[in-house]
Formats: sequence, C-alpha cells, structure tokens
Amino acid sequence: MPLGHWVLRSSCLEAGRWSDDIRLAVNLSPVQLRDRNLVKSVVAALEVSGLPANRLELEITETALISSTELSIGMLHQLREMGVEIAMDDFGTGYSSINYLRRFPFDKIKIDRSFVSGSDRDEESSAIVRMIASLGMTLGVKTTAEGVETEDEMKSVRRAGCTEMQGYLLSRPVPAGEIGQILGNHSTIMATR
Repeated sequence: MPLGHWVLRSSCLEAGRWSDDIRLAVNLSPVQLRDRNLVKSVVAALEVSGLPANRLELEITETALISSTELSIGMLHQLREMGVEIAMDDFGTGYSSINYLRRFPFDKIKIDRSFVSGSDRDEESSAIVRMIASLGMTLGVKTTAEGVETEDEMKSVRRAGCTEMQGYLLSRPVPAGEIGQILGNHSTIMATR
C-alpha cells in the first residue's frame, strides 16, 4: 500500500510540472482498489501536486475488478465525480470485460497489446481491434491501442478507430526528467503525420 501511495503522489508531482494539456495515467493495483482510503489518497496527491483532477487517469485491470467489492466500485464513482478518468486496462484478456463495461461507466478502454501487435498483418487481430474500437465509439469512451511499435501498426489502429495509442513507436520508458523534452518532440512529430 505505501508503494502505491508513493507512486501516485510522485507521479502527480511530476505531471504538475508538465504542460496543462498533458494528462497522467497511473495504474492502480488490486490492493489499492480495496483500500478504503483510496479516494483520500488521490485527493491528497492532487492537492499536494496542484494537478487538476481532470488531468489524472487511473488504470484498472479486469483482474483488479474481479477481486473488488461494491465499496471499490463506489470509490471509483466518487473519483469520476471529482473529474478523475477511469480506464479499463488490458481489455479483452479477462473473462468478463464486457460485463464490467456495463457495471461501471469507464472513460477509456485500453486494448491489450496482444491484439495490437501485428494487427497490420493479421486479419483476426485487426478485426478484434476494430470491434473494440467500435464498441468504445458506441459507448462514448476513448480507446487506446497498447503496444504500438511500428508505423504500420499505428496506421492500422488509426484506421480501426482507436482514439489514442501508446507503445515503443512513440517512446520507450524514460526517466522523469526527460519527459518534457519527449512531449515537445512528439507534439511536433504527431502534427506532421
């Protein structure tokens, strides 16, 4: 639990230094999702960092939701009411993902890299990405393609209707001090594509 609180707080402090149009996504562990103090922890991290709630996105895997309770779902609703976005991470890798989309109104669906990888060459993967992007569009939520590593995969997930992407094509993990420079470079690169 202390590590989860530290990651959230440290990440918010770092993101508070970024441009106002850049959002921060933080993964929540199943343990954090069961913590009765989750909302207080998020509020404290936002307050100390000065980061507006609408610039924070919390990512939750289906595995975390399976082990959660109604209390957890209630806390997620409280966070959404504050303006924090909630994303379902690794969509499609569990057994009940669609049921969770009905149970909780997510702001974003993150399509697992196992479907994105090779989607430019494999018709089955491409069809799954299109289906999930279409589902997101119908539900009025953003869709992020995870694991985009090539230009062709980027083109494929864009054609499929994904609204966002992440992966090594955009950037490998970097130290926090380099993020500002990376973001500036990507704004220029993405504007030309």
